[in-house]
Amino acid sequence: MSNSFTAIDFETAQGKRWSICQVGLVRVENGITKEQLSVLVQPPNNFYWDSFIDIHGITPEQTANAQTFDKVWKQIEPFIKNQNLVAHNGFSFDFHCLNQTLEYYDIEPPKYTGYCTYRIFGNNLASLCQKYRIPLNHHDALSDAMACAELFMIYSEIYDRAKY
Repeated sequence: MSNSFTAIDFETAQGKRWSICQVGLVRVENGITKEQLSVLVQPPNNFYWDSFIDIHGITPEQTANAQTFDKVWKQIEPFIKNQNLVAHNGFSFDFHCLNQTLEYYDIEPPKYTGYCTYRIFGNNLASLCQKYRIPLNHHDALSDAMACAELFMIYSEIYDRAKY
């Protein structure tokens, strides 16, 4: 199991996966957190559903002057391209957000190896954070990515111990 990966989380402005309004990234190399990044993103037309604002608290006013994803992509691509990419609900949400947003902006998706901590642990993020005493400000993309990184490091330790 690799001890180097990027944990990622997206928040969206509405029901479309390509409506990313926040990206949280945590880069872990050899089991050590090397970099954290939180970026507000202006979704297409800066359009939000009220119910999504209620979930994450991000408003159109906060992203009115933020860069669109195609501009943010240059900053976050190195965290993703040819990397191990970890997300909670990755296969049902985050990886779809990434791929659909790249398609929306006509950007070639990079190769990456995806891992999902929901599939690994079989429980929601809040419950897992409570169980493992991981701090969580749920639905803040950086906090969710940090929690996901911690969970994947726990999994990697368990996996590595099981090999011997």
